Amino acid sequence: MYLKVSDPKAKRDGFIRVIDESGEGYLYPESYFVPVEIPAEARQALGA
Repeated sequence: MYLKVSDPKAKRDGFIRVIDESGEGYLYPESYFVPVEIPAEARQALGA
């Protein structure tokens, strides 16, 4: 699972910052993603 982290400068430029399992951060265009609401039961099952 990757973690989206707050990055105001990236957001102003239309990007989001994602940290992968190795701890490396990457920028991706916001248009590559859509928000998804995950039910609490599913988050718990996934260990999030």
